[in-house]
Amino acid sequence: MIVDSAVYEDGRRTDGSLEQRPPGSFVWIGIKDPTPDEFDSLQREFGLHPLAVEDAAEAHQRPKLEVYGDMLFLVLKTARYVDPEEVVTLGELLVFCGPDYLITVLHGEPGSLASARQVLESDPKRMSLGPNAALHAVLDTVVDDYGPAIEGLQNDVDEVEGELFSPERTNVAERIYKLQRETLQFRRAVAPLVDPLERLSRGQFDVHEGVRAYFRDVLDHAIRAREMLDGIRDLLAGSLQANLAQVSVRQNEDMRKISAWVAIAAVPTAIAGIYGMNFRHMPELGWYLGYPFALALMLVICAFLYMRFKRAGWL
Repeated sequence: MIVDSAVYEDGRRTDGSLEQRPPGSFVWIGIKDPTPDEFDSLQREFGLHPLAVEDAAEAHQRPKLEVYGDMLFLVLKTARYVDPEEVVTLGELLVFCGPDYLITVLHGEPGSLASARQVLESDPKRMSLGPNAALHAVLDTVVDDYGPAIEGLQNDVDEVEGELFSPERTNVAERIYKLQRETLQFRRAVAPLVDPLERLSRGQFDVHEGVRAYFRDVLDHAIRAREMLDGIRDLLAGSLQANLAQVSVRQNEDMRKISAWVAIAAVPTAIAGIYGMNFRHMPELGWYLGYPFALALMLVICAFLYMRFKRAGWL
């Protein structure tokens, strides 16, 4: 489905058709979940390389930058954080950038390039730089969207740390593992994008000089996003180790409490066991105060043990 399509001349949107666009203009086409027929028509119209078209049709590609003659083919991931499920939903964006065209193909739910087009259309001077300026606007929008997703993950990590060191006996291992998985998948979408952006910012390709500085800015944002994800990954790894240590400590505390109560219960059990033997020749059998004395002895020893264990922190 074609989301938007326009011809730009001297930095301004025109009403010209794609087939009869004037010299020096370029076309910007946005497609979402295209059909094979739509791809075929675009391939014939702009001479897109078959390998790039195959990648764009099948999707599920890793972020990369490939060159086919005078065309750049770029694959990158879009991201959106879903708070209730604590997941980062990833989409896929494929970009064909040629001398007089820019074609964006979006697969999946997250991401919209409408804001990028609106911002660039409001700046005809930048738009007049051609498809390279539109390519930067697309990259800048996608990378900027990484920020809210990373912030959502960071908030979840802060909540995990609060639960981890709270007095309540909670086990957050499952939540930590799920956040680790989301962070790892998100990083796999961000980290490979750094190299293509470096190549664009260094002018390795035929990129307009006026746009190269903008690519360096996007590169800085991508590197910062990667570093923040590395930090979140390390925090989660440390939180998981701390959780395991806390579980071990709590198990030791439980064993101490159980051992203390067993020791206290052993005293009356031992005394009652001795008195319950009912031997004929026992000096206490004929003693009038023998029974209350035995009960008092049990109570005194149990109270003494309870105080000692309490003072030692076992109870």
